[in-house]
Amino acid sequence: MSQSIIAHRYADALFQLGQERSKLEKFETELQTLKEVFRSSEEIISFLKHPRFSIDQKKTMIAESFQSFSEEIVNLLKLLVERHREDIILDMIQDYIRMMNDAKGIADADVYSVRQLSEAEKQRISESFAPKVGKQSLNLTNIVDPSIIGGIRLRVGNRIFDGSVSGKLRRIERKLLSTNNR
Repeated sequence: MSQSIIAHRYADALFQLGQERSKLEKFETELQTLKEVFRSSEEIISFLKHPRFSIDQKKTMIAESFQSFSEEIVNLLKLLVERHREDIILDMIQDYIRMMNDAKGIADADVYSVRQLSEAEKQRISESFAPKVGKQSLNLTNIVDPSIIGGIRLRVGNRIFDGSVSGKLRRIERKLLSTNNR
């Protein structure tokens, strides 16, 4: 079974547990913090994967390091270590966050522009395009790409909205080439 399927199952179980105990938001906040900790500190992952340390030592480290976290999150981390699933922790966190965003009606999107967009511009883009993809808002990541010449290109999942100058030029070129071939 692939790592992503396993990560999704753990995230789904945690999401259901959060719903039952009304802790969805708390879990999300803790998982965001956990994601930053695991991304910024390679030592934690290498410690958890290292065969020289016993599972009990790893569980003790988790309990001590994350004592301010909810019991459910700490127990999940201990379970993942016990089952030698340290590799899926970040994927599991991403899946949980994706589930939370779906529940809130939020989608992640990349917006390509010639320059860095202001928060007001991002907000207007989110308000304009969220209804087109059936969401309430978009969580935008701005990617500066001078090759688009002007305008914006927005990618939400597998949908692309291309209002860039380079995109319009490509469409004109295709149209001209197709009329020349007739």
